[in-house]
Amino acid sequence: MAIEAGDFKTGLTLIVDNDPWIVLDFQHVKPGKGAAILRTKMRNLKTGVTQERNFNANVKFEAANIEKKNVNFSYEADGMYSFMDMETFDTYDLSADAIGDNKYYITDGLEVQLVLFEGEVLTVSVPSTVKLTIAETTPAVKGAPSTQLKDAVTETGLTLRVPQFIEQGEVVLVTTADGKYSSRA
Repeated sequence: MAIEAGDFKTGLTLIVDNDPWIVLDFQHVKPGKGAAILRTKMRNLKTGVTQERNFNANVKFEAANIEKKNVNFSYEADGMYSFMDMETFDTYDLSADAIGDNKYYITDGLEVQLVLFEGEVLTVSVPSTVKLTIAETTPAVKGAPSTQLKDAVTETGLTLRVPQFIEQGEVVLVTTADGKYSSRA
């Protein structure tokens, strides 16, 4: 299916230079002279490289056939993360590099989505919030306001700032978009 540059929207996946790309941001620009152009910020789904590119508004692209598959995280060993499809019981192994910073949000049994292009696993998509257990943090400072934050480390190795009342062993909700504390679980 052909997609015109004028029909771009955030989150659209398409084929550019034989690779799947996702549109992160775009802007229609009409200069004083000449045809309109489309300024885009895109990420290559195979390499993870983000680029800003300009296209003529009448250029056509092919839609990327991106498939998402629900799987559960099984285990991590030697930098390889193993996931299982709970319907077919197929297993998928991904390196820590392919997962990127999402490794800080993946815990045992967590349901995630694998992003596939032409049968090849590209990356993992995690939920918008996850429950993580605080592994290390300093004790609360007596008399400190509850709005004051302190450092904490989760069971997955994520370092974040939490309120003073959070103690070691507590389960908290963390937003995966920015890696920040949301609330107690």
